[in-house]
Amino acid sequence: MSNPALHHKITYIEFTTSDVERTKKFYATVFGWTFQDWGPDYTCFAGAGIDGGFAKGEPAAKSSPLIVIYSTNLEATEAAVVAAGGSIVAPIFTFPGGRRFHFSDGAGNVLGVWSE
Repeated sequence: MSNPALHHKITYIEFTTSDVERTKKFYATVFGWTFQDWGPDYTCFAGAGIDGGFAKGEPAAKSSPLIVIYSTNLEATEAAVVAAGGSIVAPIFTFPGGRRFHFSDGAGNVLGVWSE
């Protein structure tokens, strides 16, 4: 079956993680994402605005695309990242259109969070 409305659109994002269980706990705690496991080495996530998954393996090189998540309260999200065991890679900074920070989830992935 074909869906022309999805042609050339991003419909799924897949990350690599060194620790599937730690990654699930981190993203559930900080962002409220839910998960469905497909064996011990793969989990899908929901509630992120786009579907995706985490596969067990070594995370990609630093040249990977930066995925950026929106937050209505940047400081609270930054605190939640740290409380859940993540680390801040780039503290909150301004850019045209808002503010953001970058974090590491502790399993090798670096993402950003932004707000107006």
